[in-house]
Amino acid sequence: MLLTGSTWPDVERYLARSKGIIVPVGSTEQHGPNGPIGTDALCAEVVAHGVGVKTDVLVGPTLALGMAQHHLGFPGTISLRPTTFVLMVVDAVTSLALHSFCRIYFLNGHGGNIAPLSTAFSEVYAARSTGGSGRAVRLKATNWYDGKRVKALTEELFGEAEGRHATPSEISLAWFARPEALMDVPMSFGAPSTGSIRDAKDFRDRFPDGRMGSDPSRASVAAGRRLHEAAVEDVLEDYLAFLGEE
Repeated sequence: MLLTGSTWPDVERYLARSKGIIVPVGSTEQHGPNGPIGTDALCAEVVAHGVGVKTDVLVGPTLALGMAQHHLGFPGTISLRPTTFVLMVVDAVTSLALHSFCRIYFLNGHGGNIAPLSTAFSEVYAARSTGGSGRAVRLKATNWYDGKRVKALTEELFGEAEGRHATPSEISLAWFARPEALMDVPMSFGAPSTGSIRDAKDFRDRFPDGRMGSDPSRASVAAGRRLHEAAVEDVLEDYLAFLGEE
């Protein structure tokens, strides 16, 4: 059940039987020579929608803009400032909590969102502690790629070729979500660079084609289908456990 395709009476009826919602969150950033710029958002969204098919859970709209300033050296990337991202999440939670959603599960597809999601949650809980609008709400953020089934399958399929960014696993899943994005681009396998990445120039200088030690030429729709099945099982298990927490 998708929030964006529902009417307000639909949501009111849903709230009579469940107070949980999954909100996919990703980023709009470069993903190497063959990865869609929307990969992080697409991956979180397709997994969330898969969970929605398997169980009675409302899936919110995908928050497709994230913390991606280090990718701004590549055309097409759109990034939010940390404070903007935090405020967006806090406002989304505040709105949902107002309507009695009390278990809000953010399914994340971008590593750069992890820290600001945590900060946003702290802001919500701080408001609740001082009598604000965060009453009774519980929040969780999970990365679709961190589940035990996905990790095992990623190792089986790609091993060291997985790398750190523009990975074959995430591009396979994005292609599964959008098969029309599939493309064959010759590239050589490169070892990851070392050292800190502080800004967009650092990133572009160290990773000129956008990859971080990955070989996304090994991506495929078939692999994406398997990863989708694994991720849906991982996330469904985690979400149901979250709903059952006291």
